[in-house]
Amino acid sequence: MNELRAHIVVDPEIRFGKPCIKGTRITVGDILQWLSGGITEQEIIEDYPELQKAHIRAALAFAAERDTVINELIKASESSLNFWNNEDDKAWDNL
Repeated sequence: MNELRAHIVVDPEIRFGKPCIKGTRITVGDILQWLSGGITEQEIIEDYPELQKAHIRAALAFAAERDTVINELIKASESSLNFWNNEDDKAWDNL
């Protein structure tokens, strides 16, 4: 997975900070849209010869990992909300 991560960069000066394939202006989102639109890996590589299969796998891995991170953040924020909304905690009444 680490070797795939090396293909993705986030630079605020390139495509507004969207995650891109290193050395290109092609975003992870671009690749995901092409694939979801039915374009094959081979067609993408033919249209964008600077891309390799490893770049497409890196985009997919990034998206999958991003989903996991977002889910973990949601769980953590829900846990925080439960803490702050706990009616047994009367500390706020003393402020």
